[in-house]
Amino acid sequence: MDPLDLLPQSSSSVTLLGAVVFLLVLYIFSSSFISQKKMKEPPGPTALPLLGNLLQMDLKRPYITLCELSKKHGSVFTVYFGPKKVVVLAGYKTVKQALVSHAAEFGDREILPLFGDLTGSHGILFNNGESWRELRRFALSNLRDFGMGKKAAEEKIVEECQHLIKVFEKHEGKAFDTAQSVNYAASNIICSIVYGSRFEYDDPEFKAMVNRASDNIRLAGCPSIQLYNTFPWLFKWVGNRKRFHKNFVSNREQMTKLIKHLQETLNAQQCRGFVDSFLACKQSLEESGNMNTHYNTKHLLSSVGNLFAAGTDTTGTTLRWGLLLMAKYPHIQDQVQEELSRVIGSRQVQVEDRKNLPYTDAVIHEIQRFTSILPVSLPHVTSQDVTFQGYFISKGTTVFPLLASVLWDESEWESPRSFNPAHFLDENGKFLKRDAFIPFSAGRRVCLGESLARMELFLFFTSLLQRFCFTPPPGVKEDELDLTPAVGFTLNPSPHQLCAVSRG
Repeated sequence: MDPLDLLPQSSSSVTLLGAVVFLLVLYIFSSSFISQKKMKEPPGPTALPLLGNLLQMDLKRPYITLCELSKKHGSVFTVYFGPKKVVVLAGYKTVKQALVSHAAEFGDREILPLFGDLTGSHGILFNNGESWRELRRFALSNLRDFGMGKKAAEEKIVEECQHLIKVFEKHEGKAFDTAQSVNYAASNIICSIVYGSRFEYDDPEFKAMVNRASDNIRLAGCPSIQLYNTFPWLFKWVGNRKRFHKNFVSNREQMTKLIKHLQETLNAQQCRGFVDSFLACKQSLEESGNMNTHYNTKHLLSSVGNLFAAGTDTTGTTLRWGLLLMAKYPHIQDQVQEELSRVIGSRQVQVEDRKNLPYTDAVIHEIQRFTSILPVSLPHVTSQDVTFQGYFISKGTTVFPLLASVLWDESEWESPRSFNPAHFLDENGKFLKRDAFIPFSAGRRVCLGESLARMELFLFFTSLLQRFCFTPPPGVKEDELDLTPAVGFTLNPSPHQLCAVSRG
């Protein structure tokens, strides 16, 4: 006799129903498990519990380790920074496919603890969603209105070139460190667009603000800060993190004073710069009763801080590399100066001259490619589950686009680790555009100020090369100039001195 026959009919039905439900749930879970096993995730080196792959990483230069790992594990691979899973994208084709062809899936920004502590999700860089879209749109529109990529910006840069030339002339051909003066010049361009005015190089508050911003960009790439971003609860009190915080707070206080002064003298009909435009928009919305908008003080302060730091560091760092490389490779410097003399003569170089200076343009592009000052893009995060190049990457995964692997891609560049302007010249000596040249990243998060930075680099570089010949300090040979970058979030040249010898 079947045991179920001994149970009441209703109890038998319930038991049978329970068995069916159990089997159904078991089937669903087993199917899910099987499908997950089928979803192949990106490969990578074996990770230790808690520490992940940290012991395998060169924390001073993690991009070097990541480039080496890509040779073994492919262009899409996984590493663990402590317990945090990171998918790394390497090589031109892979990075472009992710950031451009899959822009929606890979377009969000990860908010690192270092920045999340200080800004939350405010500003342009460390923000996502509708707030980010609106602020980026506003910033792009207003940066263009105040001269980015236009004649007005060119005039500001040419004026700043003259101030920088005067500083160089004061050294009378003797060796000096170019870092501060070059950073002040680059910073003044973004200040003139953001605040509506430039600063004198000897202004103590301006100098302190630029120096603190540069210090923080260096600190953001040091090993202790990387460990803090990985284990914030454990490394909260490390000295570099506290120093970063102090610099940040001091600069924010200074920016608050500058913005307050602009607000007190605001004329909404005659905006002087980005800050005025933001304040005018904020005022208009408040007067209409719309208080719940993206145009608030926190977003303004963070956006100004983003523009100031990024606009100073990237251009200033690239220009300093350019001058150092000219001193190290005098034959290339000679060819640039020969072309400038032949095509331009003694007059001021203009942006429209670029098309007639193919060798000079190639050298500037090669400086950016060779130095790869932002070797790893600011971290992205996936906005949804995505299958990419046959690998499953879940929503919320941190993604590192490895820009150094693009600019040094052996399948795209003839001699990727050599300084070779011929990368950007065709067989007839004309400038050659290269698709794999993406020092400003690509896709939704491409650098806001790319056109301004390109204009600055061209005008600063050519103006300085017209006036000066850059050489190593006395007693130092060209081949002794060190091209090893300093540790930092962006790759600055190691501390050095050069001589700016007047060409007469």
